Amino acid sequence: MAEGQMVLRMAPLPGAELVQRPLQLYRYLLRCCRQLPTKGIQEHYKHTVRQSFRVHSDEDNPERIQQIIKRAIEDADWIMNKLPFPLKKKRDPGTN
Repeated sequence: MAEGQMVLRMAPLPGAELVQRPLQLYRYLLRCCRQLPTKGIQEHYKHTVRQSFRVHSDEDNPERIQQIIKRAIEDADWIMNKLPFPLKKKRDPGTN
């Protein structure tokens, strides 16, 4: 493996392995938000993404930026796996 290359477990959406720069991360995380089950949850996490982006906007250490990117993708994976969805499948009314 090349130096500085990230190793990601499972990613919430395809393309996580291509995220190398903060703006790519920002767009990727906003795409993840669109996959969340309700508008309320989507808006909550979009706000969180924007706040984190602002907090780290002055970071200029390349190693630290890669750490932040890796952690953000891992956190998105955790959130996407924790929430009860996909909700596309309807339950049979006769089951509990």
